[in-house]
Amino acid sequence: MTAELTRPMSRRTLGTETMLVLGLSLGQSAVYATVSIIAKLTAEGGLSRQTAALNTSASTRPYLDLTYQLLGIVFALVPVLLAVHLLTRDPGDPVRTLGLDARRPWADLAQGAGLAALIGLPGLVLFWAAAQLGINATVVPAGLPDLWWTVPVLILAAFQNSILEEVIVVGYLMTRLRQLQWRVGAIIATSALVRASYHLYQGFGAFIGNAIMGVVFSLFYLRTRRVMPLIVAHALLDIFAFVGYSLLPQEWFDWL
Repeated sequence: MTAELTRPMSRRTLGTETMLVLGLSLGQSAVYATVSIIAKLTAEGGLSRQTAALNTSASTRPYLDLTYQLLGIVFALVPVLLAVHLLTRDPGDPVRTLGLDARRPWADLAQGAGLAALIGLPGLVLFWAAAQLGINATVVPAGLPDLWWTVPVLILAAFQNSILEEVIVVGYLMTRLRQLQWRVGAIIATSALVRASYHLYQGFGAFIGNAIMGVVFSLFYLRTRRVMPLIVAHALLDIFAFVGYSLLPQEWFDWL
């Protein structure tokens, strides 16, 4: 009985598990994003006349809206807990294996800030070019009303996005694909394309930009085996986008 419980997982089991985790999280988002881009492309006026809104209000009643926002953030992180839980079946501590611990906070913060600058500045240029070419929808990073809780919720949403995406599409997915004995190039490409696909609802510029980001983040993870700097970088990028859009004059963002 003990041998039965501790036997290594088969490739088929690992593959099925990976598809289920993606299906409950970012893989599901990728399917919806694909349907969304088709809808935008076939709508009157084409893609450039459509809007992709993030962080939208869920109720006209402020405290009910806040409740919905917080519930959405909490439940969006459940797949992360599931992924880490499933990795406990592997040897070692999955938190340390993923580099999700706080052993080196200052190094993680510095590397994360560097990655954010590396991705963010060229990303702005790419978004501007995509807007000029008409291959992106009009992106609204923050559609919440101006209330006392708006900025804190946007910051929490930024961390939720970063934790969900980096743990699932980098840490968990790349770990499982390595165990499935995929080639390194295929692992990097798969992680990057999954990341790009669930941003497709924003347009093709967002798809390309996130694919490039996915390659950079995957290479970094393969070198360092730490997902924490990626979470820091992603959170900084989203905080800048969400909070900046919410607080700065709207005419500054007409190019989006």
